Amino acid sequence: MSELIRIDETNIISILNSGKSGLDVGKPFSRQIYLISASIAGSYYVDNIHDLLNEMQIDSKLRFIREPDNQHDDLAIIVKDHNNNKLGYIPRKKNPILARLMDAGKLIYGTVKAINNDDSYINIEMEIFMDD
Repeated sequence: MSELIRIDETNIISILNSGKSGLDVGKPFSRQIYLISASIAGSYYVDNIHDLLNEMQIDSKLRFIREPDNQHDDLAIIVKDHNNNKLGYIPRKKNPILARLMDAGKLIYGTVKAINNDDSYINIEMEIFMDD
């Protein structure tokens, strides 16, 4: 009767979801769920942080990458900007639930809500969301 469609690099589903097409295709009926607000931890230790913050804008998207092999925190989550530059980490006190959601395959990401780029004090406030 019907045949299954195999997903590979040549069909439209694979192309649209690969990110190479420049399209951001969401899931049907997906919704953005606000989880928490937090400030990025460890930004002060990023070498070129002032340059990165000068290019950053409010509402910029932030990517989160799990770092389970982190020697200080096995639930660590790296925060990166849209150009894949490391900005710091989710604060340790706020990452246990987020890390477990990410480990379960949920899409967790953030948006920049406020930036303080002072020579003596660096603070990037973000809102964290999940798509479901």
